[in-house]
Amino acid sequence: QVPLVESGGGLVQAGASLRLSCASSGIMFASYGMGWFRQAPEKEREYVAAINWREGQEIFYADSVKGRFTISRDNAKNTLYLQMHSLKPEDTAVYYCAANVYGAMADTRPHNYQHWGQGTQVTVSS
Repeated sequence: QVPLVESGGGLVQAGASLRLSCASSGIMFASYGMGWFRQAPEKEREYVAAINWREGQEIFYADSVKGRFTISRDNAKNTLYLQMHSLKPEDTAVYYCAANVYGAMADTRPHNYQHWGQGTQVTVSS
């Protein structure tokens, strides 16, 4: 089991910024591919961003967040981040971090992630 705990969500107005964090106590955190996903009410979970094991070497973003969101990780702190700028009402969702313990590369497919956090709510008002 890889415990993942997200934090940093909240209620903000459109145009604001938030930084989400995902803390892991897994001792192998630095070797996992990690991702952020989100799920809005009555919608399927969707990929937001993914990063490989090596900080910043391989990163992918969904088109809907490209240029506004930045994924990063600090392997020394066992923490994954998602910096979000210029938030829009359509960004409203529960945000989840996920770990792929079988792959070190960035992966955009949720079924390739085995461990998930409990989620943190992000609500953007217009």
